[in-house]
This record gives sequence, C-alpha cells and structure tokens, in this order.
Amino acid sequence: MATAELILGAAGAYTGLGFIFAIAFAVWGAATIDDAAKGTPLSFRLLIIPAAAALWPLLAIRWLQVWRRRSVA
Repeated sequence: MATAELILGAAGAYTGLGFIFAIAFAVWGAATIDDAAKGTPLSFRLLIIPAAAALWPLLAIRWLQVWRRRSVA
C-alpha cells in the first residue's frame, strides 16, 4: 500500500508541477522557443497546455537553453 501511495503522490506532483509550468509556458515560453508561436490566439495557447503539462521537463530544458543563448548574446 505504501508503494502505491508513493507512486500516486509522485504522479500527482508531476502533474501539478506540469500544469503550473504549462500555464507559464503557454503565456511566455511558446513564443520564446518558437517564432511561429508569436502572436498566436488564445485558442492555440489553450490547446498546447495539456501537451506542455505532460512534456514539461523537456520543454523546460529547451526554454532554459534558448534563454541562456539569448542572455549571452
């Protein structure tokens, strides 16, 4: 039972962090890492939230890489 609770707790934490990240990514990050996302409507930003929440570690790494490149240049 303790193992199941640990797995569910980890999955809940991953999901919670993912949705917090996804909202920030939809507002600021998508346009930062992809020029095609600049000026997109709210419907597009709402559409990418579930995928950004699921893939948040990969998108966070990409966002940091772009941010570092822009801050150095």
